[in-house]
Amino acid sequence: MVAEFDVQTSFALPQQSGSDSMARAPGTIRDAILNYLVEMSDREATIGDIRAALAKKLGDVPASSIRSYLNLNVPDIFERTGRGRYRLKKKLNIDSNKINFLCSAEGRAQLVPVDCFDWLAQREPNSIHAVVTDPPYGLVEYTDKEQTKLRNGRGGVWRIPPSFDGHKRAPLPRFTTLDEDDLKELYLFFKRLGNSLARVVVPGANIVVASNPLLAHIVSSAMAQSGLEIRGYISRLTMTMRGGDRPKNAHHEFDGVSVMPRSMWEPWVLLRRPLEGRVQDNLRKWKTGGFRRPSKEQPFGDVIRSSPTRRAERQIAPHPSLKPQGFLRYLVRAVLPLGEGIVLDPFAGSGSTLAAANAVGYESIGLERDPIYYQMATRAIPALAVLPLNNVISASDRSGGSSGVKAAKRLKASSY
Repeated sequence: MVAEFDVQTSFALPQQSGSDSMARAPGTIRDAILNYLVEMSDREATIGDIRAALAKKLGDVPASSIRSYLNLNVPDIFERTGRGRYRLKKKLNIDSNKINFLCSAEGRAQLVPVDCFDWLAQREPNSIHAVVTDPPYGLVEYTDKEQTKLRNGRGGVWRIPPSFDGHKRAPLPRFTTLDEDDLKELYLFFKRLGNSLARVVVPGANIVVASNPLLAHIVSSAMAQSGLEIRGYISRLTMTMRGGDRPKNAHHEFDGVSVMPRSMWEPWVLLRRPLEGRVQDNLRKWKTGGFRRPSKEQPFGDVIRSSPTRRAERQIAPHPSLKPQGFLRYLVRAVLPLGEGIVLDPFAGSGSTLAAANAVGYESIGLERDPIYYQMATRAIPALAVLPLNNVISASDRSGGSSGVKAAKRLKASSY
């Protein structure tokens, strides 16, 4: 289903000069191509036309780079109308003053193909009630260059683990390879994110950000610079593949040594926009200021048991950092204390957070700039949302009552 999105926005282009592509921010060329073809509406354009338009904004861009990006996204985003001629597959309605993004709508979820910072800059203040997101960690891993290498199955900073016991392991980012400049960039990225979110969320809104033990302190301190309150961490108890290894090339000599602890938990940084008055005042006015309890008898806890993402979910959404629906539905349900409001995922990826929101009956908005992940999410959201799970509260339970109590009892097996 395709519907118009009601927030004005546009494909923003970083203002760059010169022709050195290495100095451009990740995604700059991609956004420039999309922006130009949006302006063309349903008209076609040649590689030469696109290159000339990009040259005015970015300087010289090789025709081969433009052609590769277009061909990579045919037929999902673009249509090839002839040799060297392309247009957008989906037509956007345009008036003389603004461009309205098309968004994919599924249930109560809206998925918008846009850079989150552009969208947040134009979103009205006090209009989002909670944020649950798993950002593009390391940033290095999620540049266009490294994503292409990941999709090709070799090279780059992504570690492709070998098969073990007959099972093919998922690729992992090498967070330990981040140098000092990468960490500074990471800090500035999350400081910018905190500033952007602080303006659009309502007082008392929960902001929950997936992290890892090596980077959580950077995320929390950077986002707190925007005036958000650090409220601790939610611990997802799950066995990961990070750490626990013996010294490389000396594993026989030091077979009793682990270089670093095997990671058995995943921290989710918890922040909140400061309340207006007391908690009860904030709840009455903004419907936020706490967490929704699984039941009247059981409080929401900050430690949640979580199995690795199931194969059935990965087959639906083969995203490299897909989180399981069992965990996400439990977390998403909790971030709106009264079950009212909008949940935002500014880095929607495969759409798993939006699927979880649909499953528990919440309204949600997801933002995703990568066209491949955007297309993945449009297919995955409806499929993930209806997957049966035994340890979460579903949409049918959200009114409380006996069904809600039964669901809460099931949750005791998956949380402390």
